[in-house]
Amino acid sequence: MSDPKPESPATPDEITKKLEEFIKNSLGGQVLFTKIENSRSRHTLDESDDSSSPAEEQPEVDFDFRYKPAEIKAYLDRFVIRQDDAKKVLATAVCDHYNHARMLREMRKSGQTDVEFTKQNVLIVGPTGVGKTYLVKHIADLIGVPFVKADATKFSETGYVGGDVDDLVRDLVAKAGGNVEMAEHGIIYLDEVDKLASHSERGGRDVSGRGVQTALLKLMEETEVPLYAPNDMRAQMQMMFDMRKGGSGREVVNTRNILFIVSGAFSGLEKIIAKRQTRTDIGFNSSPAEELSGEMLMRDSRTRDFIDYGFEAEFVGRLPVRVVCDPLIADDLFQIMKCSEGSLIRQFEREFAAYGVRASFEDGALRAVAESAAEEKTGARGLVTVWEKVLREFKFELPSIALPELIVSEALVKNPTAALEACRLLAEEWASDVRATEVRDFAEAFRREHGIEIQFELAAVQAITDRASREGSSIEALCLKLFKDYPFGLQLVIRNSRRTIFTLNEAAVAQPDLFLSELVSQSYRDALPPKEETSLPLPHAH
Repeated sequence: MSDPKPESPATPDEITKKLEEFIKNSLGGQVLFTKIENSRSRHTLDESDDSSSPAEEQPEVDFDFRYKPAEIKAYLDRFVIRQDDAKKVLATAVCDHYNHARMLREMRKSGQTDVEFTKQNVLIVGPTGVGKTYLVKHIADLIGVPFVKADATKFSETGYVGGDVDDLVRDLVAKAGGNVEMAEHGIIYLDEVDKLASHSERGGRDVSGRGVQTALLKLMEETEVPLYAPNDMRAQMQMMFDMRKGGSGREVVNTRNILFIVSGAFSGLEKIIAKRQTRTDIGFNSSPAEELSGEMLMRDSRTRDFIDYGFEAEFVGRLPVRVVCDPLIADDLFQIMKCSEGSLIRQFEREFAAYGVRASFEDGALRAVAESAAEEKTGARGLVTVWEKVLREFKFELPSIALPELIVSEALVKNPTAALEACRLLAEEWASDVRATEVRDFAEAFRREHGIEIQFELAAVQAITDRASREGSSIEALCLKLFKDYPFGLQLVIRNSRRTIFTLNEAAVAQPDLFLSELVSQSYRDALPPKEETSLPLPHAH
């Protein structure tokens, strides 16, 4: 009789699961242990390699930053409307920060002594919905670094009330897929930091304000954060297993090259600034002070104002770069919907398209919504509020009435109920029109045969049925004649632009060859690489 095989040691995941079940059964409630994946130390005891061998070192990340401030601002212009000052300041601060990090890394490789430099941490002041988070997120996307966003209100000094600020750094490691070197070049964005301001009238220990400010000081300058959270059972178990595998168990993340950006609305700061200016203007030769708007007052903010607001001097000092975002007016909100690559309108178009409804938005509708959203005083977030109210019934009903097109006009925005009733009547007309059904059948047959989806606007359907009646032709025969060259032509467009859906309007029915030719030509123009800007050499000084 052979001896039974010895059981292999349990993995950290298996032990953690048993611990979770034990605590749940003993104490009640749901208990979960967080986990940080680390590419340096992802080992288990049942691996076949020698447990005495040292942990495999992760290769150093070659983060080669070569962007110029103007390039970053040009990229941000595609997504964020206005805020030119904020874009310029952020772009310059980011370039300064990462160029310093690159030069220090190159100096270390060549054996030179590191030089001192002040971190370009940034403080953004601005009302809600003006694009503060959007700016930072797109900067991180452009330069390719991990990005973590958190609200300051969730943290406490030691983690026993809220979260531990060190978790921000560990979250960066998780966002970097466990790559510590890459996480050390990431961006941490802390929103609602104005909520950390402490006030003298508060009694007791301020763990969610002054304490968090103090805890953030070390992170924003330079410190080493343990990769394994000391109060996280699962992290400590992972550290134990890594030590068994030959790792040091003391792995840390250095915050020297992590860029910290904080933001907040700072409501009430303008009163502190106005009070300071009033005190300054008192005197025999003083003239009546000109009353400034809140926006202009914010631009005159100084370190003393933030200290009076409730921040520690050391905390404000760690944020040398400060910028004020402008509030958005109705015209800005219109431009956001009309021109921004991340426009909310594109999202609505996709939502309706999922049900086979082609939605188009007229400028009059966009302006009407922009004016209503401006009254909400919540920036771009007001657009969501207004559009949801306007479109909620259309989103609910249109998928069921088989109307292929929705034109969102100013009249629809101002009277959605009447517009919805008109859509119902049009849908009944559309469903009962046999010839219109034949046009839809042609589009479906075109998709099956050529793998290309075409959609006809209502005006185009009407033009086809009218022309077929005049010429005494069937719908199918007329469509085959009008669009005989479209399979080949649209394939060229797909190859150049990767478009998958083509909308044919009344012009496509009236002049199908010209319409196709313009589509093909535009696709070739869009496929051309942008021309590189050339600069003339500067004259030599004599």
